[in-house]
Amino acid sequence: MKGSSWSWTGPLSSLVKSSAWAVLPATGRLILSARFGYLVPDFPTQTHVFFWREIQALRDMGEQVFLVSTRKPSPLACRHDFALAATKETHYLYPPSAASLLTWAAAGCPGLPQALGYLGELGSSGTMHRFRQCGFLAVAIELVEWASRTRIDHVHGHSCANSAHVLALAHRLGGPSFSLTLHGDLDAYGGDHRSKMKDAAFICAVGSHLVGQIRERANITNALVTCMGVKTEELGKLGKDRSYVSGQLHVATVARLHPAKGHLHALAAVRRAHQSGLKIHYTIAGEGPHKDAILSKIHQFGLENQVTLTGSLSETEVYQLLSKVDAFLLPSTGLGEAWPVSVMEAMGAGLPVIASAIGATPEMITPDRNGFLVSQGDEAALFNKMMLLGADLETRHRIGTAARRTARQRFDVSVTAGLLREAIQKAVTADLKRR
Repeated sequence: MKGSSWSWTGPLSSLVKSSAWAVLPATGRLILSARFGYLVPDFPTQTHVFFWREIQALRDMGEQVFLVSTRKPSPLACRHDFALAATKETHYLYPPSAASLLTWAAAGCPGLPQALGYLGELGSSGTMHRFRQCGFLAVAIELVEWASRTRIDHVHGHSCANSAHVLALAHRLGGPSFSLTLHGDLDAYGGDHRSKMKDAAFICAVGSHLVGQIRERANITNALVTCMGVKTEELGKLGKDRSYVSGQLHVATVARLHPAKGHLHALAAVRRAHQSGLKIHYTIAGEGPHKDAILSKIHQFGLENQVTLTGSLSETEVYQLLSKVDAFLLPSTGLGEAWPVSVMEAMGAGLPVIASAIGATPEMITPDRNGFLVSQGDEAALFNKMMLLGADLETRHRIGTAARRTARQRFDVSVTAGLLREAIQKAVTADLKRR
């Protein structure tokens, strides 16, 4: 099977109604290629490089991917090389155009009773909530009109927050089938999850723990475990000339500067390692609201010479950092962490990772084989793993080699994007058969 082609055995009348194109090859089979929308809220921003990776992987497989987002972010929100090209090709739903609303109204407001029925299901009430619901409806109309003009068969949304309401409403208004990816704990994505998800063709959950949440709290069974992949071939080229010096350790964290990322716990462990005689350096890459607190803690601990803050880095700069350091650290706490892309990248670069047991990290890391897991907030455990890697070069090399092998087998973007592609193909085929 090449590209997005797959066999169609349903009635020709259903195919003709679809926006998918079709050819009849020498085999006599009818071949379809879906045109699908790919929705990421506020796209692109600094953390969206993994979405762009997946988009490119899908296109490399022959898929026709059309980018759509809720609103355009600031031009300063993304430092990556792809930002300008991505912004130019993305259709932004907010503010909805008058032309789309007028076209829908002139057609007799198709799907309005079904959309109002959806809004009536939602749990919250009050004037402000109803005002927001009207906004969701207007944006959903814009999505339906864009999908019709672009001949979209399906839209996959990478969020289960408000944009999921927009996708569900668009479907009620007669728009295309849709699917969702849940990237973290449900509590971080608002409420009314049953309403958002019940009409979705499928739900991708970034970790088995999230599948459990979807089943238990939204009563949804069509969920599958997935993740956002990384470029393991490129990452595999990093660090091959990395020097291993006993008694010396350079660790790094790549994450937004937020209390949940656990930087202060890492700094406490770094101070203790430094006081214990380890020649240690800690590089923190990222920006965010917790920067002042981190700087204050660095000053309090007297670690000005042991810690470097780089600010946000481009993908190329992240790769350069991973090529230089000896180990990677992700000491996150609380909710919101799922299947951390930074951990996959570090493992792909052959780095031993010390990570909190949070989200899907226990699914990614087998302790003492391809990485290390510690309890959330356990500064003593962070310190102990740093000291081990600083002193034991054989363990450092063994764990890093196993991490690279795990990433190549499980985390490559061609593998993870292929799972999404297959699910969308099945959803489009099923939708055609229902028509």
